[in-house]
Amino acid sequence: VYLLFQALRQISQRTISTASRRQLENRVSEHQKLFQEDNGLPVHLKGGTMDALLYRTTAGLTVCGTVYALYFLLISSLPKKPN
Repeated sequence: VYLLFQALRQISQRTISTASRRQLENRVSEHQKLFQEDNGLPVHLKGGTMDALLYRTTAGLTVCGTVYALYFLLISSLPKKPN
């Protein structure tokens, strides 16, 4: 049973590792050229539309969360009305 388990584990690791190597290509130099280019954009927006969308979504959620927290701080600091 142990030998069977070892053989299956070795086969599965070999299949997964070789399949993933064939599909990946090294694109580091392309990304370096893109991010080192002097085009006036901040580095967090140089990735294109998806980076801009992610940045705006994060900024919007941050503003909404801050307003929400301040609202509840205001509500909790006021005295409660007697029933």
